[in-house]
Amino acid sequence: MRSRQRMFAAVMRLLLKCLRLGRRRRFKLVRQVEQLWHYGRLCLRSLLYNSFTNGDVVLDSLFEPVYWLVDHVTRWFGVVFVALVIGLTSSIVAIVYICLLPLILQTYTPAWICWHLAYGHWNLIMIVFHYYMAITTSPGHPPQAKNDLTGVSICRKCIAPKPARTHHCSICNKCVLKMDHHCPWLNNCVGHYNHRYFFSFCLFMTMGCIYCSISGWEMFRDAYAAIERMKLLEKERLQVAANQTYYQTPPPTFSFRQRAFHKSVVYLWVLCSSVALALGALTLWHAALITRGETSIERHINRKERQRLQKKGKVSTAHSMGAGWGRARRDAPLPVLQVFRNPYSYGSWDNWKVFLGVDVPRHWLTRVLLPSPHLPHGTGLSWDLPPCVTEQRAPLLAI
Repeated sequence: MRSRQRMFAAVMRLLLKCLRLGRRRRFKLVRQVEQLWHYGRLCLRSLLYNSFTNGDVVLDSLFEPVYWLVDHVTRWFGVVFVALVIGLTSSIVAIVYICLLPLILQTYTPAWICWHLAYGHWNLIMIVFHYYMAITTSPGHPPQAKNDLTGVSICRKCIAPKPARTHHCSICNKCVLKMDHHCPWLNNCVGHYNHRYFFSFCLFMTMGCIYCSISGWEMFRDAYAAIERMKLLEKERLQVAANQTYYQTPPPTFSFRQRAFHKSVVYLWVLCSSVALALGALTLWHAALITRGETSIERHINRKERQRLQKKGKVSTAHSMGAGWGRARRDAPLPVLQVFRNPYSYGSWDNWKVFLGVDVPRHWLTRVLLPSPHLPHGTGLSWDLPPCVTEQRAPLLAI
């Protein structure tokens, strides 16, 4: 009996020892896993830590695959977009010459005929000239070799000097002087040397579409009504053909030429009206940027810089500036805050003169209203005061 008790006690002690060892090993394994988890988390945070990281940086990082896809699709489909612009514009011109011009010559007075011929051909020449120059003119690229440029940074992708207002285009894989954006409809970047051509093309194309929409409004209404009558007569003709007797004749049908004429007029008006709305909005947007002396990229940069300085209390908005001055006139003077201004803005009127290259009054005719291949002011590497600007530009932070 005692031997059995001793044997049972020995087995129980051995079992307890095994349980203790298993528990210790289990706790040790759990501690090792926790240590590895904290160590890996610390390593990840140390590798990804950036004091400038914010919501915008995280969002840009998440959308990086989308940006990569858009860049590559835009690069390969640029030729298709250019062909589409040429094809649609050519179709409108062909409809005007084949369908509308004979009707204008037959029904309009000589004064209106001269007006339509003069304005229509002038607008067409301006569209063709500026579009051709916009797609064939290089926007300008900084030199890759070392030079004596002052105040430049280094492009992280080109590993080359990057002058002021220069940005890297991920589609062209080059740095572009005074880059505004990459336009797929031009298959080219919009930069220092072709920015004027791009805006002029948008402006004259919008003017041409508005001209066609207004001039062809009555024709569009008549053509649309004629097409509706075609549908009704076609339905009646089918009904008569189904129940036709020897003495019944089907209603008259429209000829192929009449159908093509009416549908062409409807196509012209719908396309011109749609382009006028879309391209007109884009033209107004770029006109506002030119008035402020900014590009599309610089507007984003200046807005971020203005918000950053406002958070630090170094600048104020125009609204708070006016309120502060009103209180200062009534009560004790308040501390004067500064207003953020674009360093490349010369004033609204002078910004347009610099952009269009207007140095003397006759240039409004020879360089703006007529096709002109003149170069913009400066080389895009440095930004000195143009000769057409009468006042000194304001500094980055000015009262």
